[in-house]
Amino acid sequence: MPDTDAGLAQEAIEIRDRIADVVREAGRLALPKFRTSFKSWTKDKSSPVTEVDIAVNDLLRERLTAVAPDYAWLSEETIDDAARLSSRRVWIVDPIDGTRGFIAGLPDWTIVVALVEDGRPIAAVVFAPATDAMFTAALGAGTLLNGTPIATSGGGTIDGARVAGPKGTLARAAGLDGRMEVVPKIHSLALRLARVAEGSLDAAFASADSNDWDLAAADLLVHEAGGVLTSFEGQKLRYNRADTAHGALVAAGRERHARLVELIRGSRVERA
Repeated sequence: MPDTDAGLAQEAIEIRDRIADVVREAGRLALPKFRTSFKSWTKDKSSPVTEVDIAVNDLLRERLTAVAPDYAWLSEETIDDAARLSSRRVWIVDPIDGTRGFIAGLPDWTIVVALVEDGRPIAAVVFAPATDAMFTAALGAGTLLNGTPIATSGGGTIDGARVAGPKGTLARAAGLDGRMEVVPKIHSLALRLARVAEGSLDAAFASADSNDWDLAAADLLVHEAGGVLTSFEGQKLRYNRADTAHGALVAAGRERHARLVELIRGSRVERA
């Protein structure tokens, strides 16, 4: 874990725990709706949304803004307010990450919250209600799964590494340095990255269509578990910008991540 100001570290832990309480309440709201009938529709031509996304969003906003009324707000299910750009701290939220999985009755959906300060996350929660898996992290305090410390897998070997990501990216990356073990699709990107943090995945890729709400919380989980999440060029991500979208990404433990970035730079793996 990196050196962190003691005062900020303690505050981040307290905020993490407050977020976890709120997110668990949101899980109690969402889980009874899972695998039942609910309204759903399509926004932005291809992105599904349900009435459960909206209900969870409303609960999270009410509870989190009560915790800190002066922090800005950015959520996939709220109209963006450019005033957030002038705020040092912003809640970044995905009420249900993996909505397609939720609609299909699959358990790999999550509720995701991060608190970002000056462009980087300081407290984060990724919660999978269907499996009761609560991933939490605070800057300088490590990453926990249901209260137990977790860490990314060690080593730099690519051959045999367990990986997840978009099919196209995995197909192009497969020949980089030996054969990788591709795991089944994980609908929630935040959960895919959280599994890198716990070491059940050795690496994960994300395509160029992810946004702040997909990434900010999981970024801290990976970082505090001893790993790295960056662009294919090795650049660390910045959040709460005017444009919330990010390019193609890779996450892994530090040694394996460095090797993957090196291989990607020297290959024809697409950056999108």
